[in-house]
Amino acid sequence: MATVIQREAEQLHEPRLRVKKTGAERGQVDGGWWPRSTDLEAELPSLAAALELWVGPVTRVSYHLDTWGPATRKVYLGDRIVPLEGFRFTNPHTITAIGSNARQVILLVVPPETPREAAHAALRAAAGEESPTATSEILAGEGVRR
Repeated sequence: MATVIQREAEQLHEPRLRVKKTGAERGQVDGGWWPRSTDLEAELPSLAAALELWVGPVTRVSYHLDTWGPATRKVYLGDRIVPLEGFRFTNPHTITAIGSNARQVILLVVPPETPREAAHAALRAAAGEESPTATSEILAGEGVRR
């Protein structure tokens, strides 16, 4: 019983993330992320940890201001301070994480309130080899409403 509870608690902190395979055509996004809330500061630590495989330690994050709740301009990720750069001119359906050596990953953001099956379908589409070029096409194609 304790093992089941521990496993469920661990899953609450794992990012719901899918990234394209190495060598896949990039398109507009490198994969998709389904956060549990619109609290960017709370969601970033687990996402940044998972993204280290692709970009190294995350050094900067940019996002659309109207997609997320209020956020500070900097957040602690492990032992480093990471700037959060909110803009209104960026794609409201994406978040960009920039890592060491200026490597970056652009992720489709599936709204937290999206039903499970639609969210998983959108993540698969964003990480697929033949994902559409527009993030709005991916979301609309899977029945996800912003």
